[in-house]
Amino acid sequence: MDGYIVRRATESEFAAVLAIYDGARKFMREHGNPSQWGTSRPTADELECDLAAGRLYVVDDGHCICASFVFYEGEDECYRRIYGGQWLSDAPYAVIHKVASAFGKRGMLRLIVGFALSVCGHIRIDTHRDNAVMRGALEKEGFTPCGTIILDDGSERIAYERV
Repeated sequence: MDGYIVRRATESEFAAVLAIYDGARKFMREHGNPSQWGTSRPTADELECDLAAGRLYVVDDGHCICASFVFYEGEDECYRRIYGGQWLSDAPYAVIHKVASAFGKRGMLRLIVGFALSVCGHIRIDTHRDNAVMRGALEKEGFTPCGTIILDDGSERIAYERV
C-alpha cells in the first residue's frame, strides 16, 4: 500500500494514538468482543511506557495516524508457557501487541506485519478468543494458532506465530 509509513510514535501525536485506541475499543464492543480491552485498556499509562521504551509505533499516511501498535524484538514473559499446543519454533522472535486502527482504515494489519517481518522473520502475537475480526485477519496474514497463553492479569489469549 503506497503512501503509508510505519514508524515509531512521537510524543506530539500521543493524543491521536489514544483516540485510535478509544475507537478500537468501541469497534470491539460493537463486534462481539467487549471484554478484551474493556473500556480502558490499553491505558494511557501503559501506552506512555511503550512510547518511552521506543516500542510504540504508528502507521502514518502523511495526513493522519491510521493505526498504532507495540513492536519489539525479544522474549515476551507471557509467551514462555503455552497451553493446549506448542510454538512452531524456539528461535528468537519479535512481538506485535496492542494493534488498533482508525475506523475505516483497511489493510493496516498487513502493513504492520510486513514491517515486523522486515525486522525479524519470526513473529508472535496473541488475541482474545472473542476477537473474531483479528483472528481471521491473522490467519489471512499467514499466522498459525499455536495454543493459549495466560497474561499477567490471568486472562487467556490465543497465541499465534508466523515463521
